[in-house]
Amino acid sequence: MNQPAPHVLVRFGSFGTLFRCRSVADFEPRRGQRVVCRTPRGLEIGEVTTTVSVADEPEGTVVRRTTPEDELLIDRLEKYRIRAVVRCQQLLAESNTETTLLEVDPLFDGKTLIFFFLGPIDDTVQELSDRLTSEYEKKVHSKHFAKLLAEGCGPGCGSKEGSGCSGGCAVCVAATACQS
Repeated sequence: MNQPAPHVLVRFGSFGTLFRCRSVADFEPRRGQRVVCRTPRGLEIGEVTTTVSVADEPEGTVVRRTTPEDELLIDRLEKYRIRAVVRCQQLLAESNTETTLLEVDPLFDGKTLIFFFLGPIDDTVQELSDRLTSEYEKKVHSKHFAKLLAEGCGPGCGSKEGSGCSGGCAVCVAATACQS
């Protein structure tokens, strides 16, 4: 009899948000392992904290372990995150708002920025975050990078919601994330 895939607690983002995620069947999670997950916020990179045995429905799904290619994309997203933080702080200072930027978390989709503010989120702050998201998308979506984020590293890599393993890509097979 097959045992159900374990659930794992995975930590995400700057503030360590925890989501209980369903693990893929052939994935043996280890504490500290970086993984690509689909969460209520979108496609994210997280870190496994522990396995859990609960009957509740998971809040996300572990898509696969991160690959060396993912790590390159993560490094690039981090550079853009830092730029978004600096630019947001600059725009907030120019707007004379009382709101302070705490942090910015980019999701692995390359399109989504999650801003964390302290203070009132008025129309000015909303316009600033929309403007920054637009600027960020333009920078992140260079040719090859945008393709990898949109399509993943190949068929079956799991980056696209609902993608199966129709043949699987070399990265997925190497990471043993694809099932036949």
